[in-house]
Amino acid sequence: DTASDDAVALVMVLREPAVQVEAITVVAGNVGVDQGVQNALYTVELCSGNVPVHRGAGAPLRRPLQTAQHVHGMDGMGDIGLPLRGRKPAAKPAIAALLDTIGQFADDITLVTLGPLTNVALALLQDPSMARKVKECYVMGGVGRGPGNVTPVAEYNIWADPEAAKIVFESSLPIRMIGWDIAHTYAEFDAQECAQLRDLGTELAKFCVDIQNASRQLHRRRTGSEGFTLPDPTTMAVALDPSIATRTELLHVEIDSELCRGQTVVDHPRVTGNDPNVAVVLEISRPRFVGLLKRALTS
Repeated sequence: DTASDDAVALVMVLREPAVQVEAITVVAGNVGVDQGVQNALYTVELCSGNVPVHRGAGAPLRRPLQTAQHVHGMDGMGDIGLPLRGRKPAAKPAIAALLDTIGQFADDITLVTLGPLTNVALALLQDPSMARKVKECYVMGGVGRGPGNVTPVAEYNIWADPEAAKIVFESSLPIRMIGWDIAHTYAEFDAQECAQLRDLGTELAKFCVDIQNASRQLHRRRTGSEGFTLPDPTTMAVALDPSIATRTELLHVEIDSELCRGQTVVDHPRVTGNDPNVAVVLEISRPRFVGLLKRALTS
């Protein structure tokens, strides 16, 4: 659901020479799906890439779309005047792209999700065997420990489409969940750190900081201080270098879609008797995360 932090995560993976990105699929979430497609295409273009971008679901499975434009700006990229229109996505829809790409590279492909899980759920409903073909699935979503960012108990990506998240978490996908708590703890940047990133001096460094403009304004209104948080890049960092996750536990996770919409109910005390289904990242190395981010912005 390409917005300001998603774009930074895309820069990180598109600039990583050891990784081959086969496809980017876009879903409605932070912004409407068509705006998300334009934002993804612009980011790919900025990275001199030719990765296909596929348009996906324009709304959650059963609920109206509630965007996060109050966080990321009306265009999702900080409303700083970027030319985010006129680019054309790949002809193949996102669901078909997921099924075809995962089928082509079965047992040797990593799926990284940075938005609501609608596209992935629709693909699983069409072909449940897709789950067994994915080598690794890194999910930016939920909360391993602590509060949420859209309700006291829920993180936005899961909250936006809890029915889709439930399908995905109950599939046999090998999920490693990097929740909002990780970003809140390890990926917040104050004014000085924002300036240090921008002062790396590259076009990509300036882009990745400037598109956080709306997030910085919201942070200032809420806390009285400058800064922003980068949740999606934490997930991409762990996908690119799993050793960045310094503490992970295999736990049972369920999605609550009614009483506490979008809550990832994590069975830390193991009292439910249910088998663990998710590797929940509980701690990461901030120095290694920031080092990987800076390398992507300067290489």
